[in-house]
Amino acid sequence: MRVLVTGASGFLGQAVAHAVLAAGHEARTFQRRPAGVPAAEDVLGSITERDDVERAVTGVDAIVHLAAKVSLAGDPADFVRVNVEGTRSLLAAARRHGVRRLVQVSSPSVAHAGTSIVGDDALVADPAHARGDYARTKARAELLALGADSPGLRVVAVRPHLVWGPGDTQLVARIVERARAGRLPLLDHGAALIDTTYVENAASAIAAALERVDDVHGNAYVVTNGEPRTVAELLAGICAAAGVRPPAWRVPAGLARAAGGAVEAAWRVRPGAGEPPMTRFLAEQLSTAHWFDQRRTREDLRWTPTVSLDEGLELLAASYR
Repeated sequence: MRVLVTGASGFLGQAVAHAVLAAGHEARTFQRRPAGVPAAEDVLGSITERDDVERAVTGVDAIVHLAAKVSLAGDPADFVRVNVEGTRSLLAAARRHGVRRLVQVSSPSVAHAGTSIVGDDALVADPAHARGDYARTKARAELLALGADSPGLRVVAVRPHLVWGPGDTQLVARIVERARAGRLPLLDHGAALIDTTYVENAASAIAAALERVDDVHGNAYVVTNGEPRTVAELLAGICAAAGVRPPAWRVPAGLARAAGGAVEAAWRVRPGAGEPPMTRFLAEQLSTAHWFDQRRTREDLRWTPTVSLDEGLELLAASYR
């Protein structure tokens, strides 16, 4: 197939483009800056511009849609414009051009209302109760995509959870930066059990979903390594890989949530530089359990992770060395 990968200049998007090529397909990448995937055809543009989307979609057989505004804060209208309307525009172009398969890359946050997730499968996306503009708009986008599933355009949603690995500028880089500056606390005792996904595993699961669309379309799947660890253990592992001290001080989770809410309110009035130091969503993620039942995902996608959590941490350490 000729496969369009949107958002391929991002950490996961680039890995997905490589996975598509490794599966024997042609890859076209679509994003605002070069993707850095030499074997792929690079199309520059914005998911919010109809003409750019038309150029990107013309002549492809399948789409993996990763392009999104990913942030803990920002103008709510920007999240809607990119995540919701961008997805709507892409779906319309896919139908016009006879695209047969689409993998919507989503997030478990689309079905997370702030309470612990203990062994759940992929619950239905819930924009009304998802936490934060990113999660709410990604939930709307997933519902749009799955609502477009039809015999002509078969759609599946994949929700990788907390993707990390060497070169990650989101999760890993922020943990290391804050730990180095002494600004990384544990909430309560850091005992909440959470799942994560090594980047190669996330990319291979998305590539597997692309192959299996005809059999699994209309469904959503959460993807993780299937190796839940406590927040304290995960943070310590990442800090050790980067050669920085792990968090040594604690903050009550309730206080962190309250502070996060206050920071969010202040950021809306007068945004600071970069990401806010704490949000209610981030406090919830660091203090509540969120791990998932992977049996349906692995069975339906005929996929298993190939890089264990400990192997991923070794690869991360090697990249820092």
